[in-house]
Amino acid sequence: MCTGKCSRCIAITLYPLALICIICNIVLFFPGGDVKYAKDGHITEEQLVSFYSDNMCTGKCSRCIAVTLYPLALISIICNIVLFFPGGDVKYANDGHITEEVKYMGGLVGGGVMVLIPALYIHLTGKEGCCGNRCGMFLSIAFAALGVAGALYSLIVAVLGLQNGPLCKVLLIWSTPFKHSDPSYLTDDTWWGTCTEPKNIVQFNIGLFATLLATSCLQLVLCATQMINGLFGCLCGTCANKGPL
Repeated sequence: MCTGKCSRCIAITLYPLALICIICNIVLFFPGGDVKYAKDGHITEEQLVSFYSDNMCTGKCSRCIAVTLYPLALISIICNIVLFFPGGDVKYANDGHITEEVKYMGGLVGGGVMVLIPALYIHLTGKEGCCGNRCGMFLSIAFAALGVAGALYSLIVAVLGLQNGPLCKVLLIWSTPFKHSDPSYLTDDTWWGTCTEPKNIVQFNIGLFATLLATSCLQLVLCATQMINGLFGCLCGTCANKGPL
């Protein structure tokens, strides 16, 4: 993961957004392009709210975020369920030979249920109706915070799953041989042959936990974005409903 490149991409994206915010705020002081209103102090709060309500479509943003969260939550749930059946065999689950981090159900509970429920509500805030208003947007902040917590839980479990490695059979003993390995087994695949059962358990473990890691990161970003979007929607209203609460 090239965090340096990621930071540069984020920074480059923020530059034009910050510039747009500054320009918009300056223009708001001159309604109709006339400076006399600013000089006379005739700049009302309602004018500011009207501008943001007309141009910042928080409702559409909520729908986009929710629609993106649905498949991510589904992927998390599927990955967690599949992790219970190494090699596609149920006998390991029946015998209790399952990697400890799988039992934490980070993908099922954290990245799944705790993200799916907020996604459903966030979707409703983008539509006209009982949730498509400032009050609905305010509540979406709390639901998005729940999604952030779920994504964080899934992220932590995925990191632990990758760091500690799978539970596997080494000769005649079931153990986690890579838990304190130095160097890490992730960078040295010559260690992978240590596990004799289940077949290809290391690749199986890395692939699914890495997928959970990626999906939880995306969920975290989306839910955090919705918290900010919900705040703007609460203060300025949604495109779907410009009327009062």
